[in-house]
Amino acid sequence: MRPAALNPLFAPATGLPGIGPKIGQLLDKLLGENPARVLDLLFHVPYATIDRRHRAKITEAPLDRVVLIEAQVVEHRPPPPRSTAPYKVLVEDETGDVLLVFFLANRQWIEKSLPIGERRWISGKLELWDGHRQMVHPDRVLDAEGLANMLQVEPVYGLTEGLQPRVLGKAIAAALARLPELPEWHAPKIAATLPSFAAALETLHRPQEPEAIAPTAPARVRLAFDELFAHQLALALTRAHMRRVAGRANKGDGSRTAKILAALPFKLTPAQEQAWSEIRADLETPSRMLRLLQGDVGSGKTIVALLAMASVVEAGRQAALMAPTELLARQHYEGIARYAEPAGLKVALLTGRSAERAKTLAALADGSIDFAIGTHALFQESVAFRDLGLAVVDEQHRFGVHQRLALGAKGEAVDVLIMTATPIPRSLVLTYFGDMDLSVLREKPPGRQSIETRALPLERIGEVTARLSRAIAAGARAYWVCPLVEESEASDLAAAEERFGGLRQTFAGKVGLVHGQMKGEERDRAMADFASGKTQILVATTVIEVGVDVPQANIMVIEHAERFGLAQLHQLRGRVGRGGVKSACLLLYKAPLGELAKARIAIMRETEDGFRIAEEDLRLRGEGDVLGTKQSGMPGFKLAQLDVHAELLRLAHAEARHVLEINPKLEGDQGKALVNLLYLFEREAAVKLLQAG
Repeated sequence: MRPAALNPLFAPATGLPGIGPKIGQLLDKLLGENPARVLDLLFHVPYATIDRRHRAKITEAPLDRVVLIEAQVVEHRPPPPRSTAPYKVLVEDETGDVLLVFFLANRQWIEKSLPIGERRWISGKLELWDGHRQMVHPDRVLDAEGLANMLQVEPVYGLTEGLQPRVLGKAIAAALARLPELPEWHAPKIAATLPSFAAALETLHRPQEPEAIAPTAPARVRLAFDELFAHQLALALTRAHMRRVAGRANKGDGSRTAKILAALPFKLTPAQEQAWSEIRADLETPSRMLRLLQGDVGSGKTIVALLAMASVVEAGRQAALMAPTELLARQHYEGIARYAEPAGLKVALLTGRSAERAKTLAALADGSIDFAIGTHALFQESVAFRDLGLAVVDEQHRFGVHQRLALGAKGEAVDVLIMTATPIPRSLVLTYFGDMDLSVLREKPPGRQSIETRALPLERIGEVTARLSRAIAAGARAYWVCPLVEESEASDLAAAEERFGGLRQTFAGKVGLVHGQMKGEERDRAMADFASGKTQILVATTVIEVGVDVPQANIMVIEHAERFGLAQLHQLRGRVGRGGVKSACLLLYKAPLGELAKARIAIMRETEDGFRIAEEDLRLRGEGDVLGTKQSGMPGFKLAQLDVHAELLRLAHAEARHVLEINPKLEGDQGKALVNLLYLFEREAAVKLLQAG
């Protein structure tokens, strides 16, 4: 149950003075909550300020910026009746005059606010028009009393249509008045370096200087750290809860893994050896494993996962590998079966449309199958294992913590290994996988070729086709990736089906097509034809982005490369350079390129290092989209910016681990304060895990 002290903050915003149902609906829309709460208003921080501290005489006031002038009202110039001309008011000081201009004016308000002969303080942007100073629609017209109450530095907030800045400002002021004094949740050594939670919110919403709202200012740092700490504490509690359930030591005798290693046509890289050693150590302890295996494109994660699965089978248990698509599941099955079956390991493929499904399910249940490889169909209720010991999940970084926990429900004390070929910036690894141990594969196995990357405008597509024709005649195989499946009236993007039709005329019988809307059997057939060399060009959408492995493919053409993200471009390029033949990637773009697209293409040409590309992607796009689209299960941060606050994230991670070492049940006054923090940042699911024991 939520602590009572927080109830004022979780009350609907419509309970604040001056916020009726109509304004309440606008706040719901703006803040993305229904209903919007007092806390949501407090966490809606300003993105800029208007600095009204600058006061100058009229002729000295700078142009094209907001200024505050003191002037006497000299003359009203109303428009003629039924005219659309603006209402003008002339004001002056001892140095000069300014014309105030009001379109669609409220004449009554103007006459009341600007009486002739009175002094007024007027704020707005000063401009020069036809040689004369003017101010169109001043944002403030104040008498002496209004001036005394005016914010010298006014915060500027994101708005929604129909919501006026002043109305939102009053709502936030009322929310600040409801902010209770909360006990400090940070350790004294950290709290001493930061303003309090309440003081930080007060500073952001009532800044005394523009710099006070900057991401690196103390108030913003305090709140960003609070948010990151709440998130890391929730992850640490989740991890502790998982490990609290007794694990089982899966210590194999090494017989199956030795056979697999002997059958491999290459030696493990030092990075693979290290990752395998870390995973084996986890498996052999009675604590449950929760580990992320992160590797760049083509770094050999699947072999490491195979060794882990074989080790679990040696200990008398079963393993399962889940892939995000049927295409990738089938590919994993073929690659793993090649080495598993000679080692005496029985492998089954289980997807939504598996043939002999009933027979496979029975074999899993009686233990005669060692490995099951499939899609999310593996975790349906109808699938039962005799004794599942290890769940390997490939490319599921988009799933959240609770989905990861659910994977263990198919067996007793199941160890979990999550793999991703999407290089993730260090700060995001902690954000999304702070509950997990980490193994990283940075090296590529021997024999991997570097890939020549070039960029060309779409107008030169004829040259590309001519070069492709020569390469195909010499036996090359090429992917041609398009962003859409079929032509859309709203878009000028090339469609995969249209490109397929065009290339088929030039390369009769040598072109295949694969996209996400095809039936599984058709997709498999197209992939098999390309893998066997029956077709030499595969036109595709991004369905081939992850995991597709045809070593003979050595050319990648990406059409409308400017529409793809950096991580996607890197993943697509990684489909080539897998064999012993020199490979090339052509980025076709529509000119002129925007700054962001230009930067992406430049980075792709500079480097093949997926980890550097990931860091650049974070810098260019921000954290929300770096791991793909914003998916459920991913934390959305309101106050923290990972490109600015990465160091805070590392501190939050260390502090959360420390808290659980000294106070694992969050007991006493400090524990109660930490529970407040978890509720404030909506990580209450972690509190429920704590209460569940």
